[in-house]
Amino acid sequence: MSWNPALDPHCPIGDDVDAIETVIVPRARDLGGFEVRRALPAPKRQMVGPFIFFDQMGPAEFLTGKGIDVRPHPHIGLATVTYLLSGKIHHRDSLGTDQWIEPGAVNWMMAGQGITHSERMDGAYRQQQTSLFGIQTWVALPEDREDDPANFVHAAADQLPEIEGEGKRLRLVLGDGWGERAPVETASRMFYADAILEAGAAIPMPDDHEDRGVYVLNGTVTVAGQEFSEGQMMVFRPGDAISLRAGDRGARLMMLGGDTLNGPRHIWWNFVASSRDKIDAAKEAWRAGDWRHGRFQLPPGDDGEHIPLPGA
Repeated sequence: MSWNPALDPHCPIGDDVDAIETVIVPRARDLGGFEVRRALPAPKRQMVGPFIFFDQMGPAEFLTGKGIDVRPHPHIGLATVTYLLSGKIHHRDSLGTDQWIEPGAVNWMMAGQGITHSERMDGAYRQQQTSLFGIQTWVALPEDREDDPANFVHAAADQLPEIEGEGKRLRLVLGDGWGERAPVETASRMFYADAILEAGAAIPMPDDHEDRGVYVLNGTVTVAGQEFSEGQMMVFRPGDAISLRAGDRGARLMMLGGDTLNGPRHIWWNFVASSRDKIDAAKEAWRAGDWRHGRFQLPPGDDGEHIPLPGA
């Protein structure tokens, strides 16, 4: 989920394939009976383009009356992107947004100088057996956009460009690639895509983006003569021509990348910033809890509780 409960991911790293700069094997985390696999940030790779946080959520099954309950929490200096393959999540934020996040849709929440949101499986939806499977990413903002006003944009699945043929189907979630452009405006140039490949089908990585990576959701793919399976992220060297071919079970991939930022980012809890001072200011504002006049407000309709500042 976009709530970051731990800040010290440790992932084994390797670079055995010439065309591949880094291989990341995410570490699984149990968030109270719900498993996530975190690929970014990793010890030797903080970002792929502007993507600084990458969690696979589930797949998970919930009994009647059970589900995700992430209480209101803050963000700065980033945009969150929730992309679901199954299930749905109720998003509320301090802008007044009240949106159910459903499979295939884009939900771009730009925190900028500060936003608070909650993510729940609640209401009538909770009174049935449910499932959840998806990807939560954070996109770090360029330094000159970190203090922009917060906003939220929803784009339904049928608004996103799709490319189909030769045994593959690709949905462009964000940015530009493969001759298409997604509708949601981003703070920097990037690409983010969901690709489904039949057995033996091949797909190229975009060659006009500086930084590029791919995460295997299921199945296997071969790159430069080596096979990679579900739960692995590969990051490729800039400029190399890269094509991925699905194994005999096919594959589903999340493909991502874009322009690198002007430097690394500081990460503390749910805050991302180019300076520690910005992080410290956000910490103090959340600790103060002045929801009426302070920097952060709680989401209308979900303002009865919040996640406290760690260590406070």
